[in-house]
Amino acid sequence: MQVRFEDLGRIRYKDAWDYQEQLLAENLEVKKHNRQIEIDAEKGVTSSEVVKQQTKSHFLICEHEPVYTLGKSGAMENLLVGNKVLEEKGIEFFKTNRGGDITFHGHEQIVGYPILDLELLKPDIVLYMRNLEEVIIRTLAEYDLDCGRSEGETGVWLQANNVRFARKICALGVKTSRWITIHGFALNVNTDLEFFKMIIPCGIENKQVTSLEKELGRKVPLQEVQEKIKKHFEEVFNIELRES
Repeated sequence: MQVRFEDLGRIRYKDAWDYQEQLLAENLEVKKHNRQIEIDAEKGVTSSEVVKQQTKSHFLICEHEPVYTLGKSGAMENLLVGNKVLEEKGIEFFKTNRGGDITFHGHEQIVGYPILDLELLKPDIVLYMRNLEEVIIRTLAEYDLDCGRSEGETGVWLQANNVRFARKICALGVKTSRWITIHGFALNVNTDLEFFKMIIPCGIENKQVTSLEKELGRKVPLQEVQEKIKKHFEEVFNIELRES
């Protein structure tokens, strides 16, 4: 399966969200078209000129300007500052249609948005989430970081089972429509972690947030991490990324 890869660079959150919704809508039209062919065939209506189309899968990577986003099941109480503070610090805020609670996106953070047709892979949203986590776990293992999952909580963690020292390095939140995915993951590379002090990240109290820079004690080139993510994305999902 071939997936179109696109590096959006540094982009405002709403622009990236709108782009994802556009790609989703295009794929939903394809599925609607194909379903109509099936319905017509069931009724005995056929035409040699009508053929099924193929959905197009994408993998978008980007950075965002500073923004807090709240998932559809999130609580506003997890945003600890008001509009005045957000305006003073130049931070945008959006309620989104993804799963999960509140998180931060900003500079020096890698955000990945896979727009995949899971019917071409495996229509299993839980498996999809675990596979996204696996991509990041394998990427961070290349930096000798032993990361894993926290039971009942999405994302990638260090020392997940240690209540005192557990810290999250990658957040996940997705949406699917007719098995087409949007939204995705946010990996803290050299991210300014001070922004997380103004929220209760992912609605989880008493657990820390960390970054690759903090764990390694040095800055890590974003492009270097991005290439590792792409490699493991291909491996885990058994797909081939094609540059746009």
